[in-house]
Amino acid sequence: MKQTLKHLIPSSLWNFARHANDSIRRIHQLPDAYLHPWRRESIRRLAALKDIHKGKRAFIIGNGPSLRQTNLSKLSNEFTFGMNRIYLLFPEIGFHTTYFVSINDLVIEQFKDEILALSMPKFLAWRSHRHFSSQLPITQLPTFLYTSYTSPRFSSDVRGRVWEGATVTNVALQIAFHMGFEKVILIGVDHNFTSKGDANKTVVSEGDDPNHFAPNYFGKGAKWQLPDLDTSEIGYAMAREAYHKAGREVIDATVGGKLTIFPKVDYNSLF
Repeated sequence: MKQTLKHLIPSSLWNFARHANDSIRRIHQLPDAYLHPWRRESIRRLAALKDIHKGKRAFIIGNGPSLRQTNLSKLSNEFTFGMNRIYLLFPEIGFHTTYFVSINDLVIEQFKDEILALSMPKFLAWRSHRHFSSQLPITQLPTFLYTSYTSPRFSSDVRGRVWEGATVTNVALQIAFHMGFEKVILIGVDHNFTSKGDANKTVVSEGDDPNHFAPNYFGKGAKWQLPDLDTSEIGYAMAREAYHKAGREVIDATVGGKLTIFPKVDYNSLF
């Protein structure tokens, strides 16, 4: 029925109706997403980070198995973004990422204590604030981003609403743009999963994790959501165009990665 209506209704009217519906669905998130004290503090922090790394380069580190074929020691003196359970690698590689990003509610709910213990600046989805104690000093709280599932867009300023694009990597690309990075290099973004099924479906791991760099990443009993690769590619394409329009670039140095949105480069050639 939805597809039939989409063909019958003029595209301009269809898009207006879709955006109006998305806006209505987000009403319940307001005004807390902008006026809650935790978000006001987050907006203050994000303002201080605007263009702080102008002209620099950064690496966004995905969590794919290809990290096992990537010499991460080369990144010890680079600006880096780690995501979700990347911290499992920190003891092995001997350093931690410059920044940390996580937006998936299942990840944050299950591993919030581990995430909170991380020492670097942390960026989490605003809806996850309910998992943290109201007694926490504001200085110990992560920086909360007002992210949404609806209305695709690329945000050059992440103080406002940020579209998730079905993957934390898309959010990290928007944060990196906000910070002013001129060149962003993706690694470990394999864009390929052994586990198959409906996009965004919540599943429970039955054993070792074959989709990430460590078998205990989502080990037995962990809940996670199957990937939505099509939607993530929409977000990646938006990021590519936004960076290009600003005279910046995103390149992909993932070893054997399946993503085709960004120009490919050899990882070792970057050093």
